[in-house]
Parts: sequence; C-alpha cells; structure tokens
Amino acid sequence: MKIYTKTGDKGETSLFTGQRVPKTDPFIEALGTVDECNSALGTAISFLPESSEIASVREQLEIIQHALFDVGAALATPRTRAATNKLEKTRFDREEIEQLEKWIDKMEAELPPLHAFILPGGHPAGAALHLARSMCRRAERRVLPLYQEADVTDTVLIYLNRLSDYLFSVSRYVNFLVKRPETKWIPHHLKAEG
Repeated sequence: MKIYTKTGDKGETSLFTGQRVPKTDPFIEALGTVDECNSALGTAISFLPESSEIASVREQLEIIQHALFDVGAALATPRTRAATNKLEKTRFDREEIEQLEKWIDKMEAELPPLHAFILPGGHPAGAALHLARSMCRRAERRVLPLYQEADVTDTVLIYLNRLSDYLFSVSRYVNFLVKRPETKWIPHHLKAEG
C-alpha cells in the first residue's frame, strides 16, 4: 500500500462516514489539532529520561496517545451524519476521563503546592508536555462548536478538558522528578520595581 493516495490533491479528504469534505472543514481542523497534540506527546516521550521513576509517566502518555486516536475516530464520525454501526465503532467512553483524574490526583498528592503561576519550561520533556497542553486547549476550542451542534459527545469534550489538566500536572511532575525547579511568573511591573 502506498503512503500517498492522491485523493486529497484537490484539498478534500474523507470522514469515517465516507463523506468528502474540504480539509478546512471544522471536523478536519479539530482532527488536525488533536493530531498535533499527539505529536507533541510523542516528542515529550522521546525526551523522557530512562528511569524507574519516570516509567509510569511514559506508560501513561502512551495510553493517552492511543486514546487520542480514539478521540480522532469519534471526531471523524459526526453524530448527526453517521450510521449507528459507525457510531458504535467510534464510541468514546467515560472511563478514559476517570483514568486521567486518578493519575492527576496521584501526582498532585506528591507535588509541592502551587502558589503562583509558572512559566512553561524546565526539563525538555516537561517543556514538551506544556506545549502538548497548549495544543490540547486549542483542540478543545476546535471541538466545542462541534459539540454545540450535537456532532460530538460530551465525553470527547470533557476528555480534552481533563487532558489539559493532566498535561499541566504531568509537566510539573516530570520537572519535580528530575529536580528541575519551576520558574514562577513575575508580572512585568513587579520586575521593574525590583
């Protein structure tokens, strides 16, 4: 099978329903943004140090990468246009959200309390996770209009919202484990006074 099909050469692609849409279609925009987030997660994984402390983070991120493909399948199957059998194949369940919440709670129990805004950065893996978080927030903004039109279930929208919370926590957690201090945001007017 060739990697290029030439079917998208005129700026169209197919949804899982079989419908051809322009690559600027809101569903494709949402799919593309979820893919960007997934790619940023792959980058973060490649930066993770090899250690037993970090092994669980790597495992969680790989589970999330698979879940994001499931999110993509749900986005490629608009609920108002898809047959029931296709909707069933691409159903996205609440268990994925609950898993993220458990992971967040576990990390937050170990992390020092946060009393200020922090700048994205730290270890390269921590910085890449912050980048993935910002892409996840954009994906959530792209999915919201689709949800408002009843084309996407609330579980997809909630998952992306919770995932951005997870990515914030896990970026802090990676920096904590590798002992990289967080940089607190200092408002410009306070820097000028100092």
